[in-house]
Amino acid sequence: MDAIQEQHLEWSITVLDIVLPKAPRDNVVYEIGDVTNLKSVTAIIDRIKPKVIIHTAGLVPELAGRYGRKLKERVWDINVNGTRNMLSAAKKAGVEAFAAAEALVLSANTPLLSTCSLRPSVLFGPGDYQLIPPIHAMIPKRETNFIIGPGSNLWDVTYAPNIADAHILAVENLLSSSPTAAGEAIFISNEQPITFRDFCLAVWKEFGHIPKWEVHIPVSVANLAGWVAEWVTWVTGTPTTVSRGSVLDAVGTRYCSGEKARRLLGYKPRVGIEEGIRISCNVSTQ
Repeated sequence: MDAIQEQHLEWSITVLDIVLPKAPRDNVVYEIGDVTNLKSVTAIIDRIKPKVIIHTAGLVPELAGRYGRKLKERVWDINVNGTRNMLSAAKKAGVEAFAAAEALVLSANTPLLSTCSLRPSVLFGPGDYQLIPPIHAMIPKRETNFIIGPGSNLWDVTYAPNIADAHILAVENLLSSSPTAAGEAIFISNEQPITFRDFCLAVWKEFGHIPKWEVHIPVSVANLAGWVAEWVTWVTGTPTTVSRGSVLDAVGTRYCSGEKARRLLGYKPRVGIEEGIRISCNVSTQ
């Protein structure tokens, strides 16, 4: 929303959410609605009749519950059915462009409704509660010395305001006379692949912490520990930060090419990883 207001003052903004924000803005219209309720969102979208919908509603469970089964149905209902409902409402209301993720959105692309899907890599930034805080929490737990596997696997991460820029570029493209992004899935990142270990070290450095020694834990041992932790969680109901899934995350290689984003959208990250980490860590300490 900040990016929209900075770059397009002429655009009027309506925010649809399940609750009102704690600090609503005077120049933004707010609507309360649940994307999992087709009747509700259809009525709202038909009344508003927006020209463009930027659909970012979704549920990403915190690490402790990410690999459990308790949230599976809720995640599916919000992320998949919610997207389906918004697309249905958009078509009925004559919306011209729709930017979100993923298969449902791309299959809905027509000459009357231009759609595209952005695939952001792992996000961090002001307000982040999923990446920077857990990494920072490793300091008092004395976990910063331990590395699962060789620690050389590359990740793509993205500073959140850069994602906002990409959404605006996508909207501008879909509303243009030649929407080259229509029907496309586009990876968005900071285009600076970094090892997960180096990312953690950069975060810890902002808090004045540098590990004095390192111990590499074999992946097989970490997987065993994850399996034991999952079993304990199943028996006791106590959430854990360690699981076989989190081990795979820690050692996985996940980075992509930003060529399509540059070619179709003219996307270029404005804020680099180092500056983004510095800003994010400073905000989290205030």
